[in-house]
Amino acid sequence: MASFIIEGNRRLKGEITPQGAKNEALQVICATLLTSEEVRLQNVPDIVDVNNLIQLLCDIGVKVTRYGHGDISFQADALNLDYLRSEEYLDRCAALRGSVLTIGPLVARFGRATISKPGGDKIGRRRLDTHFYGLKQLGAEFHFDAEKGIFELAARRLQGAYMLLDEASVTGTANIIMAAVLAEGTTTIYNAACEPYIQQLCHLLNRMGANISGIASNLITIVGVTELHGATHRILPDMIEIGSFIGIGAMVGDGLTIKDVSLRDLGMIPDAFRRLGIRVDERGDDLFIPGRQRYEIESFIDGSFMTLADAPWPGLTPDLLSILLVVATQAKGSVLFHQKMFESRLFFVDKLIDMGAQIILCDPHRAVVVGHNFDIALKPHRMVSPDIRAGIAMLIAAMCADGTSRIDNVGQIDRGYERIEERLNALGASIKRV
Repeated sequence: MASFIIEGNRRLKGEITPQGAKNEALQVICATLLTSEEVRLQNVPDIVDVNNLIQLLCDIGVKVTRYGHGDISFQADALNLDYLRSEEYLDRCAALRGSVLTIGPLVARFGRATISKPGGDKIGRRRLDTHFYGLKQLGAEFHFDAEKGIFELAARRLQGAYMLLDEASVTGTANIIMAAVLAEGTTTIYNAACEPYIQQLCHLLNRMGANISGIASNLITIVGVTELHGATHRILPDMIEIGSFIGIGAMVGDGLTIKDVSLRDLGMIPDAFRRLGIRVDERGDDLFIPGRQRYEIESFIDGSFMTLADAPWPGLTPDLLSILLVVATQAKGSVLFHQKMFESRLFFVDKLIDMGAQIILCDPHRAVVVGHNFDIALKPHRMVSPDIRAGIAMLIAAMCADGTSRIDNVGQIDRGYERIEERLNALGASIKRV
């Protein structure tokens, strides 16, 4: 198990370019299963979760060709459908949450899909009901073997339908869209997720020959087609990595430029950091975080206590609350964080408390942070990364601490961040992998 040894209190300066978006990559890679023609994807991040999904598709029989860093083509013209029922395939699915995104394309194109209960971050319940509800509405028959933890779906030909989703699930919406593009008739999805990555998926599918309208709204209409063809697509920069770099620039930056961020697709992320008092300058399509700034948490217009809460897009993504919480530990003032979606995502704050942060964990969903205003340095500590986002939050805290910290189980960070220690060390950090 790999670990990071971090020498804290190093100032970072220079330019850094975000990787391709992990969540978008998982969706569009699975979309390549919808056609027998070649689909070429660019700006694919070289991270564990994405690479594991690519290997899973290779095992199914997808031809994968790498043209360069992040430039990969996929051709699903000769799949081994019998492998989808094998124990080896099901075991691999169980270790990779992104594997759930294969069921929509497989049912739509081949009439059946089998998957085991997928893994991923240990951040509380992450139910799959929305996925299966949508596919059942399209006519798929659903069976769950509770003893083995295996889901099976089958359909001769999916039929378009109207559906109102019980939650704006991003992966659920993606799965239903990918299934509906080959269904017979018209599908209407209300309360659909509308994140930029869902928009990107829809744009790719339309280039492949799909007929999707209502993109960027929560009401998506899909007119089914009989087949799709090949296309080329470029993945957006990862908004969560961009938010992580904003946090690093605020905590230990000495003038940090984040290049090519696709500013129009960041939504309220820059403003969420500005609410903590952080200066975030927009320079074309780059963001600049000035160095050595002290920042004061804003209050609402009526003077009431600042609250940052996650919400479906265009609200604040839950993946950034961990980073914002760490950044708030050195702000001037207090802020309430309300994590609504996952009941275990705030449990990592006990490590920050051990480092000297002033945090009150009210319940599994809410925490109050009283900032130090950089008057009291965080203390070095040994920690274990429980998931991707808590892991990077711990790394940011360790980089700000006055001394040497250790983070174990950094394979969790590797699942979402590409060569993170190399890229931060190039800016002046001191992070050693052991």
